[in-house]
Amino acid sequence: MKKALVILLLFVLNFFAFASEEIVLKGVYQGKNIYIMNPFAASGVGFCVFEVTVNGQLTTDEINSSAFEVDLTVFQFKKGDKVIIIIKHKDGCVPKIINPEVLKPQSTFEAANMKVDNKGVLTWTATLESGSLPFVVEQFRWNKWVKVAELEGKGTPGSNEYSVKVPAHSGNNRFRIKQVDYTRKPRYSKEIRYRSLEPPVTFSPPKPENEIVFSRETFFEIYDYYGNLVDKGMASKVDISKLTKGDYFLNYDINTVTFKKK
Repeated sequence: MKKALVILLLFVLNFFAFASEEIVLKGVYQGKNIYIMNPFAASGVGFCVFEVTVNGQLTTDEINSSAFEVDLTVFQFKKGDKVIIIIKHKDGCVPKIINPEVLKPQSTFEAANMKVDNKGVLTWTATLESGSLPFVVEQFRWNKWVKVAELEGKGTPGSNEYSVKVPAHSGNNRFRIKQVDYTRKPRYSKEIRYRSLEPPVTFSPPKPENEIVFSRETFFEIYDYYGNLVDKGMASKVDISKLTKGDYFLNYDINTVTFKKK
């Protein structure tokens, strides 16, 4: 009887000793290591973390301390390589990741060979990417930079080719490429200029009053009297039937005009 109780007690203790949870960190290698604050286990015996793996491989880092480093250099990653770190820890305690941001993609790209062809397609070559982030194409029109296209970056540090259709307006155009990473600080390419030989777009006031008609397809924005954006897009006709009555500002091609919705 005593022997059975001892065996049962050992089973229960063993179960609770290995009851665990895990923290999963996903990102890309940026040349920096991860640092972890490692509290004592809830039982007061040993530390919280008992296993760390990187891309499925068990690390050899010394984790039996109040703080330790996950050394990523031993895995011979290249910048931009995908990284998955799994930190297994005991129940009743939670380790703290000091610098999880080092696995987030950073905007480090350099853009070259930027040009717009006669079909309105912007192409460029990007190098030095260190993680997949969206490329935002901006065009200068109506005295401000306007987002006109977006596509996902490949994120690899080699040479990557990109192309996207852009809505060139009549006359001289200015374009640039932007990326924003976790720091929220934008990174820009150099501007390029492109001259369109298309004739200026003309605008017909709402006749009938529920439709705006342009002489050809154009990128446009509509603002209400208080400066709120109510519609935008690329079109040759714009349905304004759902707009409330009043005065509006219309940006199209390279022009800004006003119209009244009756």
